Amino acid sequence: MAVYVFGHKNPDSDTVCAAIALANLKNKLGVECTAVTQGQLNPESKFILDKFGVSTPDVMTSFAGKQVFLVDHSDLSQSPDDLGEAEILGIVDHHKLGDVTTPNPVECWIWPVGCSCTVLQSMYGFLGVDIPKDIAGIMLCAILSDTVIFKSATCTDKDKEAAEALAKIAGETDLQALGMEMFKVKSAVEGTPIRELVERDYKDFNMSGKKVGIGQLEVVDLSILDGVKDDLAKDIKALKEEGGRHSVFLLLTDIMKEGSEMLIASDDESVVEKAFGKAPEGGRVWLDGVMSRKKQVVPNFEKAFA
Repeated sequence: MAVYVFGHKNPDSDTVCAAIALANLKNKLGVECTAVTQGQLNPESKFILDKFGVSTPDVMTSFAGKQVFLVDHSDLSQSPDDLGEAEILGIVDHHKLGDVTTPNPVECWIWPVGCSCTVLQSMYGFLGVDIPKDIAGIMLCAILSDTVIFKSATCTDKDKEAAEALAKIAGETDLQALGMEMFKVKSAVEGTPIRELVERDYKDFNMSGKKVGIGQLEVVDLSILDGVKDDLAKDIKALKEEGGRHSVFLLLTDIMKEGSEMLIASDDESVVEKAFGKAPEGGRVWLDGVMSRKKQVVPNFEKAFA
């Protein structure tokens, strides 16, 4: 029976690359696994797979009656709608433990690091399996993406060590240049539909019973988004209403200035001031030094909504 490996909805590079890396590892260990995604790849993920000659996984959204491994998430809101009808065999993640539950014991590797591929790099070593050059390349890129070239508050020494080890296998010597090449692809917005930009790296969360969406666009220079910022603000308001959400927040992260402008659509904007100590003006607020949704935004909002 084939086992499917996938990450969260609106897949980012870590979700895609971690699924491919875990499927490869499990296949080497004699478990027939196939990596899939819950949606189309974003430009950065396409660039990464093309650069290292790795095939794009198929899109799959229904898993009833299937055996599965989850990567890069353990929240039901980010999982397939019929996950409850699948058998979860394991989870590899670097976020807080979510609300996914299982009737049976599962294999879990959930570490406080900046990227799921950092966990996977250690799994390969622990299990005595060599990492192929192409897989090492995409895992390296996932780490550079998730840690914002090691600038994010989520980045740990483990991430840097894993990246160095993977770079040697992949034959990459200038990680800063590779990271900037990726982020330039990530920064391209011209001709992209506004909703696609909003959902490029977007997740829904359950915060004290309220549905809250948080998206993030990372660019090398915030001015790249000047021409679409008003449209982004309008679209997150529409997204909020469409999904019956309490709030939708969109982080526009400038990786060179190391901070984020947050666009806000909320039933109660005071949660932003509660979370960050700064009052929004005109549905926006600048958050200096804030680059990580996982470590600097979600926990603050969870406290504010509690």
